[in-house]
Amino acid sequence: MKFWDPSAILPILRAEPTSKSALKIHREDGQMFVWWATEVECISAIARHERSGLDTDEISRYLDRLDALASAWDEVDPSAVVRRTARRLLRTHDLRTGDALQLAAAIQASEGLPSMLDFVSQDSRLNEAARREGFTVVDPRTA
Repeated sequence: MKFWDPSAILPILRAEPTSKSALKIHREDGQMFVWWATEVECISAIARHERSGLDTDEISRYLDRLDALASAWDEVDPSAVVRRTARRLLRTHDLRTGDALQLAAAIQASEGLPSMLDFVSQDSRLNEAARREGFTVVDPRTA
């Protein structure tokens, strides 16, 4: 099982240098755990491309791919436990708020046993924190 950060989902949606490895990682284990706000974070990245003038048909394909993924993934909902864990993570690691919430959601998804769940991300700072928390990190840039 794998927990996916949006930075690793985006190469599945659009062509990037790491798309091939991200797709391979996804095919190995189709079950995706994500944080509740992951879909919104992905939309934010797509919208930035749209504002920069990317073709409307291309944007539609990205959104369709996102909808297909989102219909099948498992979400970790916001909760007091996730919030408390994120607070601890912010004081323990050099993380931004969104990244602390991502990692806290991964800890929740692992039921407190990070070694039982891979953490998939292309964010170096987040990957380091995830490793320190006990996750096996899978980075499509190096996979």
